[in-house]
Amino acid sequence: MLTITKPSDNRVDITFDGGIDANIMTAALDKLFDASKDIKNGVSLYTITNFDMPTLGAIGVEFTKLPQLFGLLGKFQKVAILSDSAFIRTAGEVEGFLLPGVEIKSFHLNERAVAENWLVTPVDEPVISYN
Repeated sequence: MLTITKPSDNRVDITFDGGIDANIMTAALDKLFDASKDIKNGVSLYTITNFDMPTLGAIGVEFTKLPQLFGLLGKFQKVAILSDSAFIRTAGEVEGFLLPGVEIKSFHLNERAVAENWLVTPVDEPVISYN
């Protein structure tokens, strides 16, 4: 199951639970793009439980939508990942190093309040130095 919700004007939440096939991926990505279209300086909360690798069909759908997915990068400043899996939390943190302009932080599934608080904490302003 893959569920997309928009709890506020600048936030989109994504919940993964179990398996994802091509039909589920197509519907979820369409909903994600629609929910994200007016977002600026957004935040997102991913909740990942009972993770199963997506089917090859689902991965294929994702690849066909890569340009749209990369377009989302400029819309979000922060992404919090909630998961009971240490592997998922670590993978999320690594992804944060690879994606410019997006701060990604992982939290244990039972740390939802901490993750929600982190999402609403302003992003640090970059320090500009003139030498």
